[in-house]
Amino acid sequence: MKEDVTTVSPTLGFIIKTIEFQGYRLNIWDVGGQKTLRSYWKNYFEKTDTLVWVVDATDRLRVDDCRTELAGLLLEERLMGASLLVFLNKTDVDGCMTEEEVRERLSLDSITTHKWTILPCSAMTGRNLHEGLDWVVQDAKDRLFLY
Repeated sequence: MKEDVTTVSPTLGFIIKTIEFQGYRLNIWDVGGQKTLRSYWKNYFEKTDTLVWVVDATDRLRVDDCRTELAGLLLEERLMGASLLVFLNKTDVDGCMTEEEVRERLSLDSITTHKWTILPCSAMTGRNLHEGLDWVVQDAKDRLFLY
């Protein structure tokens, strides 16, 4: 899962990747978050087990918009069975938002319709990215045994 991060930029459109992780094949749809793309998000919800929501820990100005968009997504019928992993990215930057601040600003504690967790991370250093995928896989395994 090592990638060159020196040329990373926001996703324009979407990127599809399949990765092998702990013996499982994870199909990942990286869908850009620009306002012009948001109306297309619903086209990617079919058979979604986990929604991974990435929050920029350095961008306090857009957190309210982020909360509104996330709340709307969680109402989508095709996401009703999905769990939610919130990656709080850029936590390696001084002065970034804390996990508690984002938890409050996104009103995560009010989410009762989806199993969720929040995990501080850094896409640049890789901190907690494996732990997030661990959570996704374990959550899927737990749900498989419910049926």
